[in-house]
Amino acid sequence: MSVTQMSGSRMSATRSTTPATTVPAAIVQARPVYYDLPASLELALDWMQRAAELGAQLVVLGETWLPGYPAWLDYVERIAQWDRPETKAVYARLAENSIAIPSAESKRLGSHARDLGIVLVIGVNERVDQGLGYGTLYNSILTFDANGQLVNHHRKLVPTYTERLIWGQGDGAGLRAIPTAVGRLSSLVCWEHWMPLARQALHESGEQIHAALWPTVKEMHQVASRQYAFEGRCFVLAAGSILRAEDTPPELELPAALADAPDSLVMNGGSAIIAPDGSYLAGPLWDEEGILSAELDLRSITREQMTLDVSGHYSRPDVFRFRVRRKRPR
Repeated sequence: MSVTQMSGSRMSATRSTTPATTVPAAIVQARPVYYDLPASLELALDWMQRAAELGAQLVVLGETWLPGYPAWLDYVERIAQWDRPETKAVYARLAENSIAIPSAESKRLGSHARDLGIVLVIGVNERVDQGLGYGTLYNSILTFDANGQLVNHHRKLVPTYTERLIWGQGDGAGLRAIPTAVGRLSSLVCWEHWMPLARQALHESGEQIHAALWPTVKEMHQVASRQYAFEGRCFVLAAGSILRAEDTPPELELPAALADAPDSLVMNGGSAIIAPDGSYLAGPLWDEEGILSAELDLRSITREQMTLDVSGHYSRPDVFRFRVRRKRPR
């Protein structure tokens, strides 16, 4: 594991019980222990501790960080071949190391957030262990408030392209901004940021800070994250992760170029913290593990809303009708 790097402004460790206008926020950009849930969980708890010691009151980790994003879907050959034993073996291992909600693992995340006094947003591979959809995997985001409570549980609405081999379609239950100790907090996964109605649903729910979870925040993902901040007049924490070729499940055969360079980066981070005017506050951070941080001045949201407020004075409810079905199938 690399030594923790700090990018952006260093945060004060001072905490207050009164409502804050400035939020010390951090993105953890790191490698999990791929497809090893117990080891990855311990690593996540360690990174949370490091970020809290640096003064963070909000900590964000990237898409399906527990226990890792299945990037191999896009660079290993013959993945979608019917009835392929290697692919089925990897899927089974991913399922076995995915997290159920609730579970001992989710409770540990919540209790650690409570003990540190932080709000936590983390991407997970979720496995349904009972009831409707038993055995299904979802690309999910968990949000824990500073009291340790799980306050939002969002499932990605539509898995993107090759991801449909792995995950089921989510629902609208978590498509909302939630009041937390650091302000009204929302989140989306990856290509949900190109779903206009998903964006509008969160804008209308009054978000102040938005967690945008990506595998890697590549160029177009930077564009989408900055556009989201500008459109929603909110802060965006665009969180990416690190993946090396050697992290590919051993059941799968690497392309020659990657097999000859196991240290090469398949996912190279790109995490960034973006202001409500679309400008960068910190990052992007590329090619290394680290903690990216910035102070979020929530008063700047109101200043930026003077010119554009898509859920307020720049909306036309007399012209457009919009409804969100926020219900999870039971």
